[in-house]
Amino acid sequence: MKYEVFYGKGMKRVKERLPDLYESIASLNESVFNGTTLDYKTQKLIAIGIAASRCDSDATKKQMRSSMNELEVTEDEIIDVLRVVLLLSGMPAFNQGMRLLDEITSEK
Repeated sequence: MKYEVFYGKGMKRVKERLPDLYESIASLNESVFNGTTLDYKTQKLIAIGIAASRCDSDATKKQMRSSMNELEVTEDEIIDVLRVVLLLSGMPAFNQGMRLLDEITSEK
């Protein structure tokens, strides 16, 4: 998302019809993913954990895929994140995250 890659289905329409709102969202994105204390890669790993813990399969898969493509995040790094998800959010969230990771790595 740092590079204005927004995954919400409505963002294209927001950009076209509400450019001022889109610019505000893009600015917020830059403020959040600024890498001043935590580097961008660490921030993306946190985003994966949050999405996975919410059992949001679309967001989890997109966060995983983009972090692997943009930042060369490894499968093992994502599994470490999912271990924390298991501890804090339980087996269903962990299993879903592992399944999604398997889908992504099978695509390659």
